[in-house]
Amino acid sequence: MKLRPRPFEIRVADSVLEDLRTRLRRTRWPDQLAGAGWEQGTEREALRSLVGYWADRFDWRAYERELNALPQFKADIHGLGIHFLHRRAARGSGVPILLVNGWPSTFLEELALIPPLTQADGIAFDVVILSLPGYGFSDRPRDAGMTPRATAEILLDLMRGLGHERFLAHGSDFGAEVVTQLALAHPEHVAGIHLSTFDWRPYLGEKSRPLSAAERDYVEARERCGERESGYDELKSTRPQSLGYALNDSPAGLAGWMLEKWRSWSDCGGDVIGRFGADFLCAMLTIYWVTGTATSSARLYYEHRWNQPPLGADDHVGVPTAVALFHHNVAGEGVPPREWAERLFNVCRWTEMPRGGHFAAAEEPLLLAADIAAYAETLDVDVRSRPVVV
Repeated sequence: MKLRPRPFEIRVADSVLEDLRTRLRRTRWPDQLAGAGWEQGTEREALRSLVGYWADRFDWRAYERELNALPQFKADIHGLGIHFLHRRAARGSGVPILLVNGWPSTFLEELALIPPLTQADGIAFDVVILSLPGYGFSDRPRDAGMTPRATAEILLDLMRGLGHERFLAHGSDFGAEVVTQLALAHPEHVAGIHLSTFDWRPYLGEKSRPLSAAERDYVEARERCGERESGYDELKSTRPQSLGYALNDSPAGLAGWMLEKWRSWSDCGGDVIGRFGADFLCAMLTIYWVTGTATSSARLYYEHRWNQPPLGADDHVGVPTAVALFHHNVAGEGVPPREWAERLFNVCRWTEMPRGGHFAAAEEPLLLAADIAAYAETLDVDVRSRPVVV
């Protein structure tokens, strides 16, 4: 397909920002049980502190200027305007790599990867970071059916339209799901994939081998973890619209819904604001708020659960796959054994990181970038291409 990217700048109206501040200042706070802390969800005083900062001290305009200094674009793909960044390697012809995040994140999570990937002394990369359909500044799907598999087709057309006929892809959270679907459907275009979160449930039906002892322990740990951690998933994959009314109307509610996951899923030692910084978290939340994408991003869970066919016995990702495991991915879930991943993937690199969590690109960008580069060094393919100049 012929892609016609157009430069994109973020311009949030003053009236939208003033309305946001007014809503934050008028938050009607619920009570909280004495001594409950974070056990039943986002702790009230921690959220009150962040909401106060968001309303009165966070400078969105300064963040907006920083973002607009980056090469941002939008392109029409499958009837949707897709927002993306495209940064070329600092020297020579770079290896094209697509970086894809998921929820509760935005393209901001991947920005810290740009310098180490594009300016590396060894293999340097041409980096593409996109906002998934229904996320951030990409358009919201108007009809049902935007499953991870359908989203993968958009990713393919974006990369090919930029001149990258063969490329690498890195994914975290739902981004890992989408790039996996891309590799399953189009191995001729995907030279390899790199995953920093691993939430797959491989095919375990007829003809599958019995679970190993390590796999059984992992499945049991996931089930125990799910008893406390999976409520958000059940709600978003069954009633995203009902949830959306609250998140689209209350910025404090949006912050409470997302902050708990940034704390629980990261290697922050319980201090989520100290780990990521109030400005970064407020910028992330502001993007969800000003684009009205809390509901549309939640629908991806529904689409994945009900509209995408499950994995079958013959599904296997044949392209070389690297898995970087950050142990604090989800509290209590544990680390999958390699044989669990090998049920679905052609695992050629397996790295257990010393620190970091679910949001690895924001938490430990140098560790993650180094692992991506080391993985690329092992690939016996030439994926360099002449991209479209945008």
